[in-house]
Amino acid sequence: MTADVYQRKVSEICRRCGAGCEECVCLPANEQVFEDPNLWQRLVEDVQTVFNKDPAARSVAEVLTSYPGLHALWIHRVAHWLWRHGLRFPARFLSHLGRGLTGIEIHPGATIGRRFFIDHGMGVVIGETTEIGDDVLLYKGVVLGGVALERTKRHPTLGSGVVVGSNAVVLGPIEIGESSRVGSGAVVVKPVPAYATVVGVPARVVRVNGVRCRRRPGLHHEQLPDVLTQTISELQVRVDHLEAQIEDLRKDEGIPVETITEHGAGQWA
Repeated sequence: MTADVYQRKVSEICRRCGAGCEECVCLPANEQVFEDPNLWQRLVEDVQTVFNKDPAARSVAEVLTSYPGLHALWIHRVAHWLWRHGLRFPARFLSHLGRGLTGIEIHPGATIGRRFFIDHGMGVVIGETTEIGDDVLLYKGVVLGGVALERTKRHPTLGSGVVVGSNAVVLGPIEIGESSRVGSGAVVVKPVPAYATVVGVPARVVRVNGVRCRRRPGLHHEQLPDVLTQTISELQVRVDHLEAQIEDLRKDEGIPVETITEHGAGQWA
């Protein structure tokens, strides 16, 4: 399906999104998106993002003092500003201090969009040339890593609305399409289309066109498809069907069951 078709489906299905998932006109006033936010509005937006993406958040004081994902993001914003202005050592040193404080390692060269949130966060690693869109959600242990030694684009690009489950690894300069979901523990080494769900090692696409509001991410990872179990079940059905066919052939040929047991079906089929 084309991007236009996907966008129309989002507009039709997700009533919170208004005009194509970009203008959340139906959200409460305190969740409205600022078109060109100043510094204070960005801070308010970051705090509100925590409430939107973590049901455990209960108060602003709790969010400001007890959420390392938020602290890591704010430290990264300062470090990224230093990095873009050529102050490379101060930027790296500040990101190193942030790593020690939060357990989250974000290279100051990484580009991160708005309403980004890291839940829990311990062990998250985001590489230098990583690009992250708006409304992205990461869980603990996620690695957005590189696979090359050259100083080129070597880390992933995450589209807007992507959700990456705990301990998932995304490697190389690949693109993860918008509003996609990466299952916990997956190892992604190939591009992922938009609105897709990938699971496994290496990760495989198990669902496409999972349309949903990217600002209200789906958190039910227990509902991700179990590809291995599904494949074994399909094989079992096939084996049962073949055994039934063999039994019908045995009856038609009048061959005793003992003959099949002793010589195997391949001797007479």
